[in-house]
Amino acid sequence: MLLPRRRLLLTALSALLLQHSASIAQSIVLTNPILSGFYPDPSVIRVGTDYYLVNSTFSYFPGIPVFHSKDLKNWKQIGNVISRPSQMNFLGDRMTRGLFAPAIEHHNGTYYVTCTQIDHKGNFVVTAKSPAGPWSDPVFLPEVRGIDPSLFFEGDKAYVIYNSDPPDRKPLYDGHRSIKIIELDPVKLTTVGEPQILVNGGVDLSKKPVWIEGPHIMKRNGWYYLYAAEGGTSVNHTEVVFRSKAVLGPYVPYEKNPILSQRELPRDRKDPITSAGHAQFVDGPDGKTYAIFLAVRPYEGNHYNTGRETFIVPVEWKDEWPVTVPGPGGVQYSYPVNFPEVKQKDARPQSGNFGYSLTFEKQLDPALLFMRTVDSSNFSLSKANGLTLKLKPETVAETGNPAFVGKRQQHMYGSTKTELNFTAKAANESAGLVVFQDEKHFYYLCKSVADGKPVVQLLKSTPDVKKTEPLAQMPLKSAGGKLWLRVNAAGDNYGFQFSEDGKTWQTLQDQVDARFLSTQTAGGFIGCVIGMYGTSAGQPTTSTAAFKWLKYEGNDPMYRQ
Repeated sequence: MLLPRRRLLLTALSALLLQHSASIAQSIVLTNPILSGFYPDPSVIRVGTDYYLVNSTFSYFPGIPVFHSKDLKNWKQIGNVISRPSQMNFLGDRMTRGLFAPAIEHHNGTYYVTCTQIDHKGNFVVTAKSPAGPWSDPVFLPEVRGIDPSLFFEGDKAYVIYNSDPPDRKPLYDGHRSIKIIELDPVKLTTVGEPQILVNGGVDLSKKPVWIEGPHIMKRNGWYYLYAAEGGTSVNHTEVVFRSKAVLGPYVPYEKNPILSQRELPRDRKDPITSAGHAQFVDGPDGKTYAIFLAVRPYEGNHYNTGRETFIVPVEWKDEWPVTVPGPGGVQYSYPVNFPEVKQKDARPQSGNFGYSLTFEKQLDPALLFMRTVDSSNFSLSKANGLTLKLKPETVAETGNPAFVGKRQQHMYGSTKTELNFTAKAANESAGLVVFQDEKHFYYLCKSVADGKPVVQLLKSTPDVKKTEPLAQMPLKSAGGKLWLRVNAAGDNYGFQFSEDGKTWQTLQDQVDARFLSTQTAGGFIGCVIGMYGTSAGQPTTSTAAFKWLKYEGNDPMYRQ
C-alpha cells in the first residue's frame, strides 16, 4: 500500500518542481531605461503579441524611430516614420525644434502616427500598413492648434487629443494650457466639428498647474481615462490622470494625483532618476499594466548629456484608477517580471551596459542620424573604406545639412572610437568626431593642418557660428594615412585621445567639462550625439573623409556588478 502512495507523492513533487522551473524560466528583468540615450517622449501600442514604440527626434533625420518588441525588454528598431526628404525636412531649424512628441495608434489594420512639426505647419498624421513603413506623406491638421496630438478610436469614430491654448486664448498665468479634443475622420484624415476643452490648466486650476501636455485616452471597464504630463518636462515633471463615463467628459481628476512623480525625492540620493512623466499605458505579456515614460539620469544636479530616455514602471489599478508602483525610493533601475524573454535577431542592445561596433559596408544602421535632412549623394558605403563623407562648407554650428552622421550618447560613462582616413588640404578642412549637444554647444576632435603641417585638434564651440575655440593641438607624423580617434565620457567630463597606429593612444586633453554639453547648460530638449563629421568651413572642396567603423562601449556605474 505504501508504494502507490510514494509514487503519487513523487509524481506530485515532480509536477511542483516542473512548475517552479517553468516559473523561473519565465522570469526576466526589465532594465531601466529600456531605451538608453536620447529617446524622449515615448508612445507605445500593443497589437496582438507585438509592441511598437516611437520617440521624438526634433530636427534630426530620419525622424521618429519605430521600435518593435515582444517582451517590453528587447527592442529592435525596424524603421523610421519620416524617412524621405519628400515627406519633410528641417533645414533652417535649430536642432531642438523640428518634431515634438509623436504618438502611435493602430485601428482596422492601419497604423497611425500623429506628431507636431513645431514652428511650421503644426500637427499632422501619417499612416502605414506596416509599422516598419513606408509611411505616407504627412496630412496636416490646421484645426488642431497646439502640440502633442494623440488618437483615440471608438467604433468608426476617431478623436485627436492634444495640448492647446487655455479658454479664449487668455492664459491666467505662465504655463496655463488646456487639453482639447476634436473628432477626426479616420479615412479622409480631416477634422469634424469644433474642438472641446477636456481639462483646463490641470488637476487643480486654483494651484496654477503648468504645461498639461502629452495626453492620451484609454477605455477600461466602462471608464474613459485621460492621462497627461503636468509640471513641465524638467525636474517638476509628473503624470496625472482623470476619468469620465463619456469620451467627451466631464473628466474628474484622481484625488491622489500625481500617479507618477520623482520630484519629492531627496536631491542627494545615489544614481537618481528624475523628471519622470509623459507616460503611456500598455498591457504586458502577463496581462498586467505598465507605464512607459520619459525620465533622465543626471550625473550631477540636473546635468545630464544622455537626454531624456525611455523608462518603464509597473501600474496597479486601485479603486479603478491606474497608479504606478515604482517601489521604494522611486523608479527603480530594474523590475523582475514573470513572462518569457523574446530576443530578436540582429537587435542592438539598448539597456544596461553594452557595446557594439558599426560597420558601413552596405547600409547605415537605422539609428544613425543626419542633421535636418539626408543628402544621399554626399556619402558612400563600401567594405574597403567604410563610410566616406564628402566635406561640405556647412558646419554643425549652422542650421543646414553638414557632412555629419551621428549616434546617440547612451551612457554617462563610456567610449566611442573610429578609424579615420583623411588628408586635409588646407587649415579650413577638418574631419573627426564631434560630441554635439546643439549648434552652440559641442566639442570637436579632428585632424587638420596648421602652418602647413598635419595636426590633431580639439575645438570648442563659441556663440559665434563662424568661430571655434582651440583647446588643444598636437602634431602628427604624417599628413596622409589613418588616424584613430577616441572620445571617453566620464560623467561630468570628457577625455579626447588619438592614435597613429591604432594601438598606442595619446591623450590630447582630459578632464574637459561635460556640463557644457548638458541640457541644463544648453537648454532645449535633445541629448548628445557623437558624430562622424567633416567640414571645409565655408569653402568648396573635393576632399573626402572615410570612417572605417565606429565602436561604442558603455559602462555606467549603476549597472556594474
